[in-house]
Amino acid sequence: MTTGQIIDPQAEIAALIARSRKAQAQIESYTQEQVDELIAGMVWSVARQDMSEKIAQFTVEETQLGNYDGKFLKINRKTRAALYDIIGDKSVGVIEEDKARNLIKIAKPIGVIGALTPCTNPEATPVIKAISAVKGRNSIIIAPHPRSALTNKMICDLMRMALGKLGAPEDLVIAIDAPSLETTDELMKQCDRILATGGAPMVKAAYSSGTPALGVGAGNACITVDDSANLDEAAEKIRISKTLDLAASCSSDNSVIVLESVYDQLLEKLQAEGGYLVSADEKIKLQKIIWEDGHIAPRIVAQPASSLASMAGFDLAANKTFFIVPETGAGQDYPFSGEKMSVTMAFYKVKDIDEAIALTNKIQSYQGQGHSCGIYSNNDDNILKFGLNTKTSRVMVNQPQAPSNSGNLWNGMRQTFSLGCGSWGNNSTNNNITWEDLINVTWISKPLATAKVLPDDKQLFGSVIEKLS
Repeated sequence: MTTGQIIDPQAEIAALIARSRKAQAQIESYTQEQVDELIAGMVWSVARQDMSEKIAQFTVEETQLGNYDGKFLKINRKTRAALYDIIGDKSVGVIEEDKARNLIKIAKPIGVIGALTPCTNPEATPVIKAISAVKGRNSIIIAPHPRSALTNKMICDLMRMALGKLGAPEDLVIAIDAPSLETTDELMKQCDRILATGGAPMVKAAYSSGTPALGVGAGNACITVDDSANLDEAAEKIRISKTLDLAASCSSDNSVIVLESVYDQLLEKLQAEGGYLVSADEKIKLQKIIWEDGHIAPRIVAQPASSLASMAGFDLAANKTFFIVPETGAGQDYPFSGEKMSVTMAFYKVKDIDEAIALTNKIQSYQGQGHSCGIYSNNDDNILKFGLNTKTSRVMVNQPQAPSNSGNLWNGMRQTFSLGCGSWGNNSTNNNITWEDLINVTWISKPLATAKVLPDDKQLFGSVIEKLS
């Protein structure tokens, strides 16, 4: 280093952990009202109109990913929605009494949360993770992707200022200003729980750190459109989801699977919504720029369709905002069946809902299993069959996938940017991760008024006795 000073990552993180732990201890006895005031102040510090505009613009300029409109929606609206979703939750003291089992559940903080955040959603992710941590009376240290380190610092500084003005220790939220693999690794080793959102290597490292971790799997959302769907609504919502923040989200529609009876109609409507149907030659050109050595090329991530067309070497009309790529197969030999991190979606034709389910599972066994699926349908039997037979944690029905599966005002999903994928995605959880995942629970068990009595063998085992005789 030019200063001649060598910074020891272990010592650097140990110092941050000490500050964070001291701050957390100061709010351990806070009341519910005090905690909720803190998280409201943290969100207001970034979500008010003038600051949201500033953050959105700064994020695009720093990361060169996504667009202003998408970033603004996330910092201005998503953070508000996340606050609204948890502000009424009981997270201090007794949080549940189960009278039937004579149990009392008491929430306790975990301590210091180590949060890893991606550069694709660096504006709202730190806020939502921070309020989830503080809601449980924890502190949090946030390690951003280096590409979004300044955005992360700006947001964390605003939340710290709000905490200070509300009489709480600013160190409840600490940003790692100069992130590196070494400092992130040390954070994961030294914190009390890891909350990791990002690429597969990051999540794997979190699970391998020796610290209890909440990690999320890869996304590769597959959307089915059946013959009962409102096709105008489906086309509009697919476009909304596909182009939101230029597909920076791992929940963006990567594959659309359409029943053959409505295939041509939906294709026409998607084109009217701004979709560009690529030719066989253009498909080859797109493939060459999207993937390099089997991996998504960083330069194409969350870029406008016009930029991708220019890179690929073909013309694109100004009113075209996303690519429709006809596809037939799934797996390594069909790269468009995987996640593309761009305004590009594979387009499939199937004969019925059973074939749609089979194809969905085949695509997601390649990439994205356990994360999310969607279906546009007004047939309840198809919707239930889809949910029963796909290996997924979330099925969004008649909703734009990207802004819906992490919770929104039009559904009941928990608001978050951390989506567990269960055992399908090698994750420890498959729920929408929020404050409830960032607490310990003490169970008080009192004797039942009347003790349970074991039934006789005939009642307990039923026909099994005869079958095993």
